Amino acid sequence: MQYSNGISMLAMGLALGCATQAQAENAAPAQRAATDAQTDIIVTGAARAERRFDVSYAVNSLGQDEVAKIAPKNFADLLGTVPGIHVEATGGEVQNITRVRGIPTDRGYLIFQQDGLPLYHEIDGVFFNSGEGMNRYDLMSERVEVVRGGPAPIYASSAAAVANTITISGKEQAAGKAQITLGDTGLYRLDAMQSGPLGNRTYYAVGGFIRQHDGYRDSGFPSDKGGQIRANIKHDFDNGFIKATVTYVNDHNVFYLPIPVADPRNPATSLNPYIDYFNGTMNSPSLRNVVIKYRDGAGVTQSLTRDLADGRHMRFFNAGLQYQGDFDGWLVSSKLGVTKGKSSFDAFYSTTNPADATTFANSYLAAAQTAFGAVTPVARMGYALAGSNGLTAYNPASASGLVMSGQYRAVESKFYSVQGDLGVTRKFDTRLGSHDLRAGVYASFYGNTNFTVYQDMLIEVSGKPRTLDLVAYSAAGAVLGSVTQNGVLRYGTTLANAKADARMIALYANDTWDITDGLRVDAGIRREWYGYTGFATNTTAADLGDATTLADNAVRSLNATTVNQKLNPSATNWTVGANYDFSRHLGAYARVSNLEVPPQMGVVAAINPTIIKTKARQLELGVKASFGKNYLYVTGFYTKFDPFNASFVAFNPATGRNDQSVPFIGQAVAKGIEIDGSVVPVSWFALNGSITLADPQYRNLVNSSGADPSAVNGRQIIREPKFFGNLRPTVNFDLGKGNVELYGRYEWVGRRYVDLYNLTALPAYQTLGAGATLNWGAWRVQLVGDNLTNAKGLTEGNPRTDQLAGQGASNAIYGRPLFGRNVRLVVGLSW
Repeated sequence: MQYSNGISMLAMGLALGCATQAQAENAAPAQRAATDAQTDIIVTGAARAERRFDVSYAVNSLGQDEVAKIAPKNFADLLGTVPGIHVEATGGEVQNITRVRGIPTDRGYLIFQQDGLPLYHEIDGVFFNSGEGMNRYDLMSERVEVVRGGPAPIYASSAAAVANTITISGKEQAAGKAQITLGDTGLYRLDAMQSGPLGNRTYYAVGGFIRQHDGYRDSGFPSDKGGQIRANIKHDFDNGFIKATVTYVNDHNVFYLPIPVADPRNPATSLNPYIDYFNGTMNSPSLRNVVIKYRDGAGVTQSLTRDLADGRHMRFFNAGLQYQGDFDGWLVSSKLGVTKGKSSFDAFYSTTNPADATTFANSYLAAAQTAFGAVTPVARMGYALAGSNGLTAYNPASASGLVMSGQYRAVESKFYSVQGDLGVTRKFDTRLGSHDLRAGVYASFYGNTNFTVYQDMLIEVSGKPRTLDLVAYSAAGAVLGSVTQNGVLRYGTTLANAKADARMIALYANDTWDITDGLRVDAGIRREWYGYTGFATNTTAADLGDATTLADNAVRSLNATTVNQKLNPSATNWTVGANYDFSRHLGAYARVSNLEVPPQMGVVAAINPTIIKTKARQLELGVKASFGKNYLYVTGFYTKFDPFNASFVAFNPATGRNDQSVPFIGQAVAKGIEIDGSVVPVSWFALNGSITLADPQYRNLVNSSGADPSAVNGRQIIREPKFFGNLRPTVNFDLGKGNVELYGRYEWVGRRYVDLYNLTALPAYQTLGAGATLNWGAWRVQLVGDNLTNAKGLTEGNPRTDQLAGQGASNAIYGRPLFGRNVRLVVGLSW
């Protein structure tokens, strides 16, 4: 990656800012946070900016000071402090899991926006997450507003929740920040931001980050390397403003997948001596030069050389234009965004459980005897280090006695997305209160290409594992052939070549009716029309003809014919809410929202797509209280997701492909309570926290193949806890001319299950983090640590194999563990 342009811009900002003095914003963060509790202004999901207390839905606003104390490892980790959103933030800096109020998808229909527009229209692209994968938090992020339920379906497509990053704009007074972050996991990061005036009523802001990180797990190569830069120019008019923005991201991020933590032959036996629970990973330098084979449509064998260290390489550029003007009470708002980029994805996925090495080898004996024993009989199977032609023997009995397979996945995608929103808001009075009516149109044109190829590798059970060959030997010890080839167990198990394009248009309207001083009713509707076109190339299986190995016997091959598809789905979303404030300090609200999610664009880029329109009906009933620096929001919710497609496609070890499926179609229902509050009994102490109690379960499942769903109905939804939350105490005191803050973060997540039948549990866990910050004039020094007690906890399980029948143990023996204890030092300067 070329950093020169970004570094130059950041350096320019630093030079400009050093000429100014520290401003009032350098006041103690605890004081600013306390003030913000009363004056949080919300723009997401509202016709115009409003106090958080005044809106009739659940929303949080996380400013820079609050985020600094949370010190999240990634964006998902930040969202995990918000009630109602359960996260699995163990995948690395990106590609993590968020689930909203029991909605059983890996993104939970949580839509990310930047200044009110998505960077890419759909939730997911081709193996890239358009949420945290494209939205990176840095010093250019003024705050993040998170709306759960409420009017989210009206102001964004497919949205049960919205996370909207509001970026910094320049003001009359020049201001800037810079900070260096150093971590004991090999983290080196520089953030900087500069803003100020450019001329008469014209302002600028520019900032971003560059970073290199060895990683929370030892892959043998850096986990994260790259950065982001964002900039904008804003000009104010008498009645509004116009703002032009740019964002550029070029970043590599390694994806951490599940690891085995216990021996499947005896689940009480830990594998920690071989794969460290906190530091181990199946990512390895042995996977930095992987040759992947497939056959193209002309029948020619193709070879790709891939490097796991490339990870998830996201490159994109976004340009935006915003305008807002007030014309005699008519508030006109217009936003336009254009995104173009490409993503390369290299990751090593978990597949089946580790297997006893002798049993695994013997399972291939018959096939090896048939393939290699025509002249000299195959006497035995043995292991050797990959690439040694069977000459460097490897004895699993000297280690764990196990071997395992994993799947190398390589994906290339190019994508584009153009999105625009034009809205008009008008407030008018009637004999029965006032109406604030907003109507608008949103449109998007977007698409992507997809080239995907997977293959299975054989590895030892170890951190940074070496690849292995399974070799057929004669009685005299001669090599007769190999099941594998250079560590490849099966070439080209999955192959896809596809392209899809989409257009959509939405009309929406929302009316906020203030009937009396305390009573407010609002209602909204959004109607969406989509048009998809795309193709997918058919594939067949082919033997590449290498008689020395079995690895190429059933390689997927493009056959030069395509499936061309079109689809024109539509969706209607609506919401109705009511709010009654007994006073400026105490109120209550109720709401019902209906979200329809049409089939996503990928259905026209698949050979045999499952085409289902899903609906998420959300009911909310809340009470709220705000007294000075103290606040409490309690929201009861009920979510019904219908139809829910529980048809999991699992890895089939016999074919090496993800082609096993047991389809269940039914409903997912979650009811629960969210609690979000802050207590400040004295000026030097505050306690913030959020708690979610829920009962996520399957309902009314049916199976068209005759399978009995009775054992699934009523079970807890896969990977979703009934109880999760966090408490974040803060103590602050003056120290000479400075201020010191001490804070902690105690988190807990309840028991979850990896499978439909709730046979294998992911046990509950609790973690403890803490930090200290010294604010001294314009300087800020922070020391923060996560999981200080090295608490053990598993997320995800092994979804390639365990979602149908579990893992053969009551507690998971395969999963994605929490990161171990880690510490970061942040030194910052404001001017």
